[in-house]
Amino acid sequence: MKSLKAKELRDKSVAELEALVNEEQAALYKARRDIVFRQLTDTASVKVRRHNIARILTVISEKQRGQA
Repeated sequence: MKSLKAKELRDKSVAELEALVNEEQAALYKARRDIVFRQLTDTASVKVRRHNIARILTVISEKQRGQA
């Protein structure tokens, strides 16, 4: 799991970003579930996914504020 760059995210549209947030949230849910069942050993990926979601939501709010 790699960290997403804000510069790359700013090049995408709001619809693409919202789809990306949904993908990240689904992956975060799966990672949390795998930790509970001891199928995931890379627990740091949860933190990276949470930060990615926050980064994407920040870029979405910036774009929406810029349009208003």
